[in-house]
Amino acid sequence: MTDRFFLYDDVVPTKTRFVSFMGENQRFDLAIIQSDRYYGKQLVLDIQGNRFAIIGHDDLDEEGYLEYAFNLSEEDAEDLRSFLRSAV
Repeated sequence: MTDRFFLYDDVVPTKTRFVSFMGENQRFDLAIIQSDRYYGKQLVLDIQGNRFAIIGHDDLDEEGYLEYAFNLSEEDAEDLRSFLRSAV
């Protein structure tokens, strides 16, 4: 059996928030994971869409970021962006 070469193998405490809300056109089911791992950013998982992204306030201002990361229309991304501005 070959030995594995780990770049890291850490266990860190996290705080996870599960939230579900309705946007104008679709439902969002999210898990928002907070740890000290991502320099103040949070890991946002779209449970229904099987997508995730590491998001901070700067990412919310980046044009097209949520549309690309979560495969959303501009309108649906704006619903998510509006929620995340208060959540991250």
